[in-house]
Amino acid sequence: MKLASFVAIISLMMLYSNGFAGNRMNIIPEPNSILQNEGSFQLSRKTIIQSTSALRSLSDYLASQLKFFTGISLKVVTYSKRSRPNSMVLEIISASKATNPEAYTLDIAPNKVVLKARTQEGLFRGIQSLLQLVPLKGTNGVGDISIPACLIKDAPRFAWRGLNLDCVRHFMTINFIKRYINLLAYYKFNVFHWHLTDDQGWRIQIKKYPKLTEIGAWRNEGNGEKYGGYYTQKEIKDVVAYAKSRFITVVPEIEMPGHCQASLAAYPENACVPGPFQVGTQWGVYTNIYNPAKRSTYPFLENVLTEVMRLFPSHYIHIGGDEVPKTEWIQNTLCQELMKEKNLQNVDQLQSYFIRKIQAFLKSHGRQIIGWNEILEGDGPATGAVVQSWQGIDGAITAVKKGLYTIDSPSNYTYLSSSPSDLPLDSVYSFNPIPPGLTHSQKKLVLGTEASMWTERAPQDDVDSKMFPRLLAISEDAWTDPQKKNYSDFHKRVKEEYSRLAYLGVDYGLEQRAMAYNSEFDKLEKRFVVSIQPTQPGVKLRYTIGDTLTIENSHLYQKPVTIDTTNTFIGQAEINGRLVGNPVKLSFMIDEALDSKVTLKYPYSPEYTGGGPEGLVNGIRGTSNFRDGLWQGFKGDDLDATVKLKGKTKISQIGAGFLQSSSSYIFMPSSVTFYVSKDGKDFRRVGLVENYVSEKNPDNIRKDFVVHFRPRDVRYFRIVAKNIGVCPPWHPGAGAKAWVFVDELFAN
Repeated sequence: MKLASFVAIISLMMLYSNGFAGNRMNIIPEPNSILQNEGSFQLSRKTIIQSTSALRSLSDYLASQLKFFTGISLKVVTYSKRSRPNSMVLEIISASKATNPEAYTLDIAPNKVVLKARTQEGLFRGIQSLLQLVPLKGTNGVGDISIPACLIKDAPRFAWRGLNLDCVRHFMTINFIKRYINLLAYYKFNVFHWHLTDDQGWRIQIKKYPKLTEIGAWRNEGNGEKYGGYYTQKEIKDVVAYAKSRFITVVPEIEMPGHCQASLAAYPENACVPGPFQVGTQWGVYTNIYNPAKRSTYPFLENVLTEVMRLFPSHYIHIGGDEVPKTEWIQNTLCQELMKEKNLQNVDQLQSYFIRKIQAFLKSHGRQIIGWNEILEGDGPATGAVVQSWQGIDGAITAVKKGLYTIDSPSNYTYLSSSPSDLPLDSVYSFNPIPPGLTHSQKKLVLGTEASMWTERAPQDDVDSKMFPRLLAISEDAWTDPQKKNYSDFHKRVKEEYSRLAYLGVDYGLEQRAMAYNSEFDKLEKRFVVSIQPTQPGVKLRYTIGDTLTIENSHLYQKPVTIDTTNTFIGQAEINGRLVGNPVKLSFMIDEALDSKVTLKYPYSPEYTGGGPEGLVNGIRGTSNFRDGLWQGFKGDDLDATVKLKGKTKISQIGAGFLQSSSSYIFMPSSVTFYVSKDGKDFRRVGLVENYVSEKNPDNIRKDFVVHFRPRDVRYFRIVAKNIGVCPPWHPGAGAKAWVFVDELFAN
């Protein structure tokens, strides 16, 4: 072999890398085969796009996207066999039926770009790789734009690569949904799972049942305002057509037999217990569910699903089937009679009976059901159902062993509604949708995976920062051969992708927990010292003392901060001049009860100790997160606390801070009574404060109960906060023990 040939081969071997120095092949998800070649294609205003007339819409799409990214308008011409330099060619090729329909080959040479695939869908996926290789407008200087020469041969690992977007808990606009369809397409997702009905709202127009949107689409917020919205059938058809143009299938989710409080508010005749019902105002699971033994229930659901099928051509219809509290079925006479008639041994089998009836109806119309892994309970669904496993991977394993297809999307890897502190980017990236221990034939039953964006705590403006950059990891989990996955390389590509996300208008958030913090109390100086440290590489930390933090009113953190008055420290991460992630808010109280001794009449829960009795007078206020370790919880019991001050002190007010998170069964005390004493034996009442915070307010609310009185010498004070006892009748956990959460007892 000649030396020159040997050197050329070695050079090509060295170029076979996404990390080629000076010109990274920054594509997400990672293609399964990339060979970078010498040179580059020069995109200019003289470049043309060639295709057959049948591919004109794809060519126009490519031209529009290139203009968006580069500012250059390209001419689209009909393909001819005559080779034309400086052109981009889209071409459909014949192949065996075994070829993946989304496979493509992208050959970028110095004089021509050729994109080939067996289907238009394959061409569309290849276009996304081409677009990601094109430098952004303004980043490549003036004149021609260089696209690195390479050969990509690529196909997805899984046929199902989805995003589940909850538009019930918080309503999302049509423009926002179309924007996400574009983003999904750009990162090679192919399924938009549209969560349209739940306890907290009904978002899809059903013409046969107008009250579903007249009543079911609106809920009463804690402040008395109505919240909600719905999608008309015209809007839904528009979204479905738009997604189709991006080669994305829209799969609707219509929840049953549980998560249907909004439906029952509109049509209570389908319930197990007498109405009326209200659209859910709390997060969590409601006990009111469809009655599978009533004559009205199945015609109602079949009529709903008939209209759903007219709107959504998807072969799959998601029916939920998750988190079904079956207490009402146990107590309902009609349900018990039906169980005897059908020889059903328990309510799990009754759920299977319900699921199978709905499944048979959809099958008769050529459709296939998807349900969350709870549809496996009882006898499970009939053959042909798809099981979406969210409670770990066990549901996926059980499904494939029963011969059922599965979508493996466990919450601990794919629920992007989780905080990056709890589900960091590297954990998402580590997910393999194929559970361990499956046979070859069982592995074929795994359709793929999905990210889920549940929006209890995420209105539309917050979705971006929760989804990105972690959605990029899901895209690679679903597309790329696991043997080619490498987190270090992926993370480098993500860091380079941030500028592109910004260009796309994505308000991306954190990869992981942004910062760690520590606060210490200096007893001698009676002050707090706060220190923070970054925990995500590449972030700066900013802080302020006060109520709000902005770039303008904050300082770059450089050394520990001293706080010697009652005040709030706020710290937040900064990336590229943007504040990202949730701020850390540490509120401190300098008062006369600080560092005193506390005695409790009733024990606090070992789950929520708040640092023990001393934690109630440590001067550190709890956040809106009841799991922050600063809150002390009393389940079913009152708070009855006595504080012994360090000496006789003249005070004129006493108070205590409480939290309400009603969806977590935590309520404000019904009232708080305050007492003072000089000797710890003879206590005199100085005031009572009634609660005025609505129990139905779904937000996490913090409130201080405070009583003021004429100044007097006090050595002891006592606070009794009355627990409401049990969750009220309207609450999903009606009758269960309620919690009282307290964070600080104070006096001045």
